[in-house]
Amino acid sequence: MIVKAIQLQINGLVSQRWSWKARTFSSFSPFSPIPYPNPYTNLLPTKTIPRRVQFAPFNASSTPLPSAGNVRNIKFCQWCGGSTKHDIPEGEEKLRAICTVCGKIAYQNPKMVVGCLVEHDNKVLLCKRSIQPSHGLWTLPAGYLEIGESAVDGAIRETREEANANVEVISPFAHLDIPLIGQTYMIFLAKLKKPHFSPGPESSACQLFPLDDIPFNSLSFSSMVVTLSLYVEDIRTGKLKFHYGTINKRPGTSPSDIRAYTLDHHMQS
Repeated sequence: MIVKAIQLQINGLVSQRWSWKARTFSSFSPFSPIPYPNPYTNLLPTKTIPRRVQFAPFNASSTPLPSAGNVRNIKFCQWCGGSTKHDIPEGEEKLRAICTVCGKIAYQNPKMVVGCLVEHDNKVLLCKRSIQPSHGLWTLPAGYLEIGESAVDGAIRETREEANANVEVISPFAHLDIPLIGQTYMIFLAKLKKPHFSPGPESSACQLFPLDDIPFNSLSFSSMVVTLSLYVEDIRTGKLKFHYGTINKRPGTSPSDIRAYTLDHHMQS
């Protein structure tokens, strides 16, 4: 597969669109209807955009979503240990924890999760989690990005740690934001350098699944359901794309509740 970045200007802003060289899965036109029903559609509650529209701009809601962080839980300064007060700093709009000793402000930022969707012999590699949350459920090898590494490096490391697999990243596949829990997922397509893998410390099993056997009812998180559903749909249509979307979780649901969400602002290149 060959991928190249093309600059695309939308409303005065310059972004990138990934241009894919056709793969050998089929000769379907990307604008042709899917020749048969996608069995995973009911697991992917999304409002899709027309296929001829790529990275169309959307209007974000003016109503702020609930935040994953609770600033009032920050009682002490992480730099000097002083007590904090909770106030809106001058020139800002949100409540912050401000140190009463050194005056520093504690900003809460989302965590980035990186991982690999590993393809091999028309199958995908999944790991069964041996830790909480979602113990005993299947996931793509993924985890938190570390300071000092790129997203690609982190995705490769997580795959090595969770599946003892050495992979080569091919291209980005999905960028998914989950505002309610303060996470952003970046999933890359990858291939095995050697057909060897085994469970790492956080996995009880690793297995290659044909597309028709992916355990959609036993996946660990809604992000995994969305990613794998998009991948299956792309394979069925014969054209892999890059996807962006916002997973809006229903407040009060557990991380392992894989159906309590909607996929909004879905864009694809």
